[in-house]
Amino acid sequence: QVQLVESGGGLVQAGASLRLSCAASGRTFTSYAMGWFRQAPGKEREFVAAIRWVAGLTYYSDSVKGRFTISGDNAKNTVYLQMSSLKPEDTAVYYCAADVRMGGLRRDPRSYDYWGQGTQVTVSS
Repeated sequence: QVQLVESGGGLVQAGASLRLSCAASGRTFTSYAMGWFRQAPGKEREFVAAIRWVAGLTYYSDSVKGRFTISGDNAKNTVYLQMSSLKPEDTAVYYCAADVRMGGLRRDPRSYDYWGQGTQVTVSS
C-alpha cells in the first residue's frame, strides 16, 4: 500500500511561484511513475506533469510546459512540483498520484493506482 500526502498549496497572486510537495510512504517509489494532476470546479481532472526519474523521464502538459518543473528526492521519498509564473487559470486542487506499472509515462488519470488527498492552489489576478 502506498500513501501520498500533498502539501504546499495556498493563495498567491498571478506571476508568483509556489512549490508543491508529495510525500510517499508505505513503499519506495523510485521505480514508479509519479504524476501531478489538477481539478478545477466543474472540470475534469487534468494531467499536469509526470516523472519516472529512475529512467530520467519527465512529461508535461502543454499548458504548464516551461512554467512548471517536476522533480523528486529519493532520500525523502518526495516528489515536487515547482510552479512559476502562475496564472489565474492554474487555480485548482492539485493531486499527486502513483502509477505502479512499468514503462513510460501516462497522462490518463485512470492509469494511476494511488492518489493523495489534494492541496488547493488559488491564483488571484
